[in-house]
Amino acid sequence: MTETSDFNPARLVLARQRRGWTKKSLADATSLSGKTISLYESGDLIPSHESLSSIAQALSFPLSFFSGVDVDAPTDENASFRSFSRMTAGQRDAALAAGGIAYMLSDWIDSKFHLPEAFVPDCSGMDPEAAAETVRAEWGLGLLSIKNMVHLLESKGVRVFSLAEETSQVNAFSCWRRGVTPFVFLNTQKSAEASRFDAAHELGHLVLHRHGENKGKEIENEANAFASAFLMPKQTILAQGWKCRSVVDVVEMKKIWNVSAMALAYRLGKVGILTEWVYRSFCVELASMGARTKEPDPSPRETSQVLQKVLGLARDQGKSLSAIASELSVSSADLTPILFGMAPVAVPGTGDARTLEVRSGAGLRLVK
Repeated sequence: MTETSDFNPARLVLARQRRGWTKKSLADATSLSGKTISLYESGDLIPSHESLSSIAQALSFPLSFFSGVDVDAPTDENASFRSFSRMTAGQRDAALAAGGIAYMLSDWIDSKFHLPEAFVPDCSGMDPEAAAETVRAEWGLGLLSIKNMVHLLESKGVRVFSLAEETSQVNAFSCWRRGVTPFVFLNTQKSAEASRFDAAHELGHLVLHRHGENKGKEIENEANAFASAFLMPKQTILAQGWKCRSVVDVVEMKKIWNVSAMALAYRLGKVGILTEWVYRSFCVELASMGARTKEPDPSPRETSQVLQKVLGLARDQGKSLSAIASELSVSSADLTPILFGMAPVAVPGTGDARTLEVRSGAGLRLVK
């Protein structure tokens, strides 16, 4: 039995926010008053075992989750959200709480495996185009097309997780945990190209806005400009982009850089290969093809090497996802959304799992 004297109110707040519930919603589901829930969350009142059990059942969290140390989680202040203005406060809080569970899993992984140290250049105050060139140079990428953004970020110590929220308003976000470890959360239910651009966009926030304001239209425009320049270096676009004389050419050549047709058309216009009129006509034609909602000739989805290898090694040692979740005092259903699309996980309600190939060669060592 969990002693309620060990109750941690911060964990109740996180659990409630992860479910996207208000205090009133939780009160209604447990027959407690809203004032009582507020007192529990402020730490001014310790719930009885019966009340805490009712709360745990309503929120679908193990009773043991509500005791223990504080759960570190991303905050509204340090998280850079893509499409921040379109989210409700509840959607934002649910996504941040998912980040808190990802932090818990990341700590579990760090306790058992040696992952690459963070190596993300600080380009604060730089022009986005120059920052993209700087990061490419620091990472030894030259002008080559980036084969897999997720693998690249992981190799530089960035922790990448999924953000499988049931809303199109929550796209992606990034943050520096305690100012030391970079995290990126991607909506893996979007197209492969869109998710890949989001990864580069969030990298832009990590390198450009580490020490300053990370929200607002101008900040988002800077991250977009960085992503465009990082994925499609100006020199290679100028060298090869002149071949794009029609929308058909754009759809074919987008494969060189693994970007969306719309993103390539924009970049071609930005560097001066397409005139404003031609760019707009391309956009109209692409939109008529449905390119804004469904990518033509889509690329394969990018997945995580680190998470696949961690789960694979855990399975080899007889440890299931449910067992890992139990160690963290959460349910496997709470780990699935932060792994979905990144590693093979069972989809709730189907019993199926995404079976993805685990490639060799990643820098991952088991801690003895």
